[in-house]
Amino acid sequence: MIHRRHALALLAAAGFLPSRGLADVAPQRSEIRDDLAKHFTDAGTAGTFVGYKVDDYLVIASDRNRSGEARLPASTFKIPNSIIALETGVVGDPDKDVFKWDGVVRSIEGWNRDHTMRSAIAVSAVPVYQEIARRIGAERMQKYLDLFEYGNRDIGGGIDQFWLTGALRIDPVQQVDFVDRLRRGALPVSKRSQDQVADILPVTKAGDSIIRAKSGLLGAEQGRLGWMVGWAEKGSASTVFALNMDCIEPRHIADRMNITLQCLGDIGAI
Repeated sequence: MIHRRHALALLAAAGFLPSRGLADVAPQRSEIRDDLAKHFTDAGTAGTFVGYKVDDYLVIASDRNRSGEARLPASTFKIPNSIIALETGVVGDPDKDVFKWDGVVRSIEGWNRDHTMRSAIAVSAVPVYQEIARRIGAERMQKYLDLFEYGNRDIGGGIDQFWLTGALRIDPVQQVDFVDRLRRGALPVSKRSQDQVADILPVTKAGDSIIRAKSGLLGAEQGRLGWMVGWAEKGSASTVFALNMDCIEPRHIADRMNITLQCLGDIGAI
């Protein structure tokens, strides 16, 4: 097994330098696929796509600089937040434990009801996950972000805000590294917690491929950044990916998945 610092060296040699490397098995080769950037320009925005083709250890990036730039994770943090909730017992069962609606009517209709963790992640219910974070508490949250080596591990800015408006930052290659460890069940927590979170991730089908992914979106004050992170399964092959892009116009919100599908198609992952 090759340590991820060796993957970091390989990625640096390919021309882009994230703050950490990729996975416990170093990619054997890396590519910068400038042609993938056309999907962002065609949509009238800027962004990057990083893909890790697990079977042939190929890392592909559309923007070598942006792929190493750390940003707020927004609602992609629901992935580690869910793992920590299950591991600490804050949530015992993602299908049975109910979080009661607080009665505050919000602009996203799907948030205005009771939720289990499965239904909350499906509609990306921020208030539910803010309550989960408060129940976890700062001490346990910090412990697990350190164990996960998640981004810069900084939970400054409030226990229910640090991933939305606070100090936490993560780059696309780090996102791929984290999600790949979840996919493989290699995070330093129970297999049960990892399997349950993988199971509740929203699923998109593309032909004979299945994509498990979580979106994220930041508001105007945080730069209108959109994320899509997860992995695609095509037969026995898997491709882990992270996309982020500037969501300048409302239509760009849907473009997060549209461009993800285009990039996955271009690299033969779906």
